[in-house]
Amino acid sequence: MLAVALLIAGALWAFVALAAEMIEGDLQGFDEAILLALRNPADHADPIGPGYVETAMRDLTALGGFTVLGFVTLAVAGLMALRRKPASALVLLAAVAGGQLLSHLAKFGFSRPRPDLVPHGVEVVTLSFPSGHSMMATTTYLTLAVMFARVESSRALRIYYLALAVLLAIAVGVSRVYLGVHWPSDVLGGWTLGGAWALGCYLVAVLLGREGRIEPEGDRGEGNGGEESRDS
Repeated sequence: MLAVALLIAGALWAFVALAAEMIEGDLQGFDEAILLALRNPADHADPIGPGYVETAMRDLTALGGFTVLGFVTLAVAGLMALRRKPASALVLLAAVAGGQLLSHLAKFGFSRPRPDLVPHGVEVVTLSFPSGHSMMATTTYLTLAVMFARVESSRALRIYYLALAVLLAIAVGVSRVYLGVHWPSDVLGGWTLGGAWALGCYLVAVLLGREGRIEPEGDRGEGNGGEESRDS
């Protein structure tokens, strides 16, 4: 619990520091250097690498979009409900919906324009800081990972869940910069704020589990069949 609380504090501190530097304009050189490093020096409309890399980046960026994340969230929440874990399903839905609301409020509050240094590789309509795709990928996948990990007895599987969530969040964030629709600092802001939110939701789940309001940690939902198999 203490370690998680420290991670949340560190992520929030990093987000606030990034936001302050962004507002003061101190990150402009850093942002522009990375964005241009991912483009052909002779043609800024051409991202580095062969064409299939750009196609792959568009595929990866979709993993942080509203449609994919919404489908995954509803699918997992439905699975939890079918496994007689309705409280956990509600916590998951509240965590993702709350993260989405926080993302929009943050974008509105900072009102940072999208990069105009290079052409955009996909269509965008919202503001830039923090990256909504990066934040929601981090929030959704990390929340899913910790919700699964908290009722998983295998340490290897818990590590796998968390590693997969981090990998997905990183891939989505990198794709946003590669496609030129976000400054690197937007993505860093999305990762830190999304990580803090997901870990905060995990702490809430732990506390609710200790109060018996949702399934406690270590409850694998084996049901009566599991108990009968052990008794036999």
